[in-house]
Amino acid sequence: MAGRFDAIIIGAGHNGLVTACYLARAGWKVLVLERRYIVGGACVTEETFPGFKVSTAAYVNSLFRKEIVRDLKLKEYGYELLPREPASFSPFPDKRYLLLGSDSHQNHLEISKFSKRDAQNFPLYEQSLERVARLIEPTLDEIPPNVRHPGLFDFWKFLKLGRSAHSLGPALGEAIEILTGSARTILDRWFESEELKVALATDAVIGAMAAPSMPGTAYVLFHHVMGETNGKRGVWAYVKGGMGGLTQALARAAQDLGVEIRCNAEVERILVRGGWAVGVALTEGDEFRAPVVVSNADAHVTFERLLDPEMLPDEFRLAIRRIDYTSASLKINVALSELPDFLACPGTEPGPQHRGTVHICPSLDYIERGYDDAKYGRPSQFPILECTLPSAVDPSVAPPGKHLMSMFIQYAPYRLREGTWDELRDAFADRCFDILNDYAPNFKSSVIDRQVLTPLDLERTFNLTGGNIFQGAMTLNQLFCFRPVPGFADYRTPIRGLFLCGAAAHPGGGVMGAAGRNAARAILKRR
Repeated sequence: MAGRFDAIIIGAGHNGLVTACYLARAGWKVLVLERRYIVGGACVTEETFPGFKVSTAAYVNSLFRKEIVRDLKLKEYGYELLPREPASFSPFPDKRYLLLGSDSHQNHLEISKFSKRDAQNFPLYEQSLERVARLIEPTLDEIPPNVRHPGLFDFWKFLKLGRSAHSLGPALGEAIEILTGSARTILDRWFESEELKVALATDAVIGAMAAPSMPGTAYVLFHHVMGETNGKRGVWAYVKGGMGGLTQALARAAQDLGVEIRCNAEVERILVRGGWAVGVALTEGDEFRAPVVVSNADAHVTFERLLDPEMLPDEFRLAIRRIDYTSASLKINVALSELPDFLACPGTEPGPQHRGTVHICPSLDYIERGYDDAKYGRPSQFPILECTLPSAVDPSVAPPGKHLMSMFIQYAPYRLREGTWDELRDAFADRCFDILNDYAPNFKSSVIDRQVLTPLDLERTFNLTGGNIFQGAMTLNQLFCFRPVPGFADYRTPIRGLFLCGAAAHPGGGVMGAAGRNAARAILKRR
């Protein structure tokens, strides 16, 4: 037996580090165990190419809770956000383009190129999303009520939520549609120009195995008006030095609070005695003991691999096995000798077309056809590309004169009808490069090197079941008091002393830190 602690955290992703910090602030002796060589989980910066600082998986930030930044003094540990303005650039085959950002006047001018009516409607559309965001955002920092065995405090939470919903007045129906409906239905009602609709629709399907016409996709639309960067709401940013700048700051804060962090320390199993979690055993044989064990892994890894499932109640075990991990996301990181020279907006010097997310996706039907391929187990013949060029805003992530691109691609289904991702990886990446080259003809010739992360690679590297970047689909039946399963949305599990703190729990995926902070509160309350 290697040592005793008050709490052991499995996984040094951002949520695990947040939980560790808050427990340590309360005076607990905390150990964090990370299976990889570096802390950060999927929020990490690595030198994938010599001299380049690559945000290997997660690549932009806005939703990370400002309260955590304040409480843990992360800015003192080097955490810095660099706003992206404009937020997006959408070039089209006819060499027209659409730039969108936080400047309402500029947005009006840009949208007017395609539709005067849409330019008038866009501020009203954003206001409708903000109304829903005001209802939803406070719930991110709450421990959800128990819907199966509610107590008095749970009823109070439901009452508060009901009062908030009632305050929307006539807009309540609109809010329900946004939470449950399809993105395409809503966008078709608000707008007439295909160019604006498709620029917005890509946000609705990011990371999801779903098309914009499917119910539930509208939920993600309002994420772009939530969060903030340097006090400015709805503005997304790069983390200076790459996304690992956040988790490295968290790790330094944790260590100053007395947290012990061990990398290259893979947990093989959670030790249980008499229905209580009592510690963990590593693959290398070491054992660590603690009365509280907290898993930052997803529910499948935690309950099917780190535990003997027979230890769990039958009903809970079956509910865990119903969690949807369907995924269709692929990531390509690319080292470039120069920035893309877009036909729609020429230039290889950093300009507005390079600062935000570049959407390569000409129409809503294009997205639908891409999904049609994936639902039959085929990589999209014409995939949707979301490209970011962090070096255009943060030169520190690339050597002088060089640039870095992150390509987030859909649809690339985890389960393939024919072949394997190890066989198809390069051919699919080549097809994505060909598509981008049609919009920026210098792109392929500027490529120095690339890293292709298929859904299978995301699973292997980051322990994400099915390659699902959210640790489980963000559908209504897997959110709030239903995440991960009804009756256990308060971060505890049927194994006493064992808690969840990652995206498998409320409020789910995205670089928020809310799950980690909420879990720490729940643990401290129970202890």
